[in-house]
Amino acid sequence: MKDFIIVGSGLSGSCLAYRLERLGRSFVVFNDHSQEASKVAGGLMNPVVLKRFTLAAKADEQLETAIEFYSGMEEHLGKKFLNPLEIYRRFSSVEEQNNWFLAADNKRLAPFLETELVPQVNEHIQGQHAFGKVLKTYRINLRYLLDSYSNHLQEKGMLKNDTFDYGGLSINESGVDYKGIKAKNIIFCEGFGLLKNPYFNYLPLRGNKGEYIYIKAPGLNLEVSVKSSVFIIPVEEDTYAVGATYSNTDKTPNPTAAAREELLEKLRNLISIDFEVIDQAAAIRPTTIDRRPLIGRHPRYSSLFTCNGFGSRGILIAPSISEELLNFINEGKPLDPDTNISRFTKKWHKES
Repeated sequence: MKDFIIVGSGLSGSCLAYRLERLGRSFVVFNDHSQEASKVAGGLMNPVVLKRFTLAAKADEQLETAIEFYSGMEEHLGKKFLNPLEIYRRFSSVEEQNNWFLAADNKRLAPFLETELVPQVNEHIQGQHAFGKVLKTYRINLRYLLDSYSNHLQEKGMLKNDTFDYGGLSINESGVDYKGIKAKNIIFCEGFGLLKNPYFNYLPLRGNKGEYIYIKAPGLNLEVSVKSSVFIIPVEEDTYAVGATYSNTDKTPNPTAAAREELLEKLRNLISIDFEVIDQAAAIRPTTIDRRPLIGRHPRYSSLFTCNGFGSRGILIAPSISEELLNFINEGKPLDPDTNISRFTKKWHKES
């Protein structure tokens, strides 16, 4: 009997699997590549909400955990996917400048906001009201990380590239049995696909579609990320990711012409150099009604768990949330009430 079955090998499932591997626990991961939100993400690890100049919930604690976690994964896999990357916020008004300085007076925010403004970060990016630098920021090549870890699991015989069939799961007193694979616990990390899960589809998961375009801009020579009405992120030589859009209504997985035009319009207001669009990508982020993750045990079945709902900050919070859930399962440590799915137990009782 295995200790765990993990359904989904995106960021949530991969973080859980890596922690279990380091703990010496036995597990198998199922993945059908139906949900690709993790691989489409821009990869920025930034603790500051740059629209309002606030600190994301528990971001200071989560950042320390994340840096240590991803560095450990790099060493474990012999790969390099975590790199420091400076982020600059372009101000659109004097009022935004003032709000930046007010935010920097906050004791928790102060370590992340540089108070000496920068008049220019690149000759092709004009900023009438200067730029503010965010400190302690990183970029992860998330697709490379996830592909590398999936290959690692594949080589060890711990990954099954197969669609999970809920009808093939039976639950018993000792755990679960999935088509002959017995395990003490099963964790569903399916992203937006959780809505199709008959055990957890009562949870108020709301998809938020995000789209990026990728451009080739020889001569831009931008080595930092800039946030204005849109992010521009250096990916490789002369290549940049630009995004992202946010749509609560469109739940289709494919890129759209409307999002492309929206991003192009914002990009043209940011850079003054010719470029070529070379690709576009879209995915549905697993967001929640209260903007908090969804982790915890099923209200009826003690061996069923979920780890989901990370939204647009999954890179930052996944290492901490995966640790919290495994501490709950393995050691009985209580979950944070803000993230525990028990906050929606009444909804389950009403619908079951």
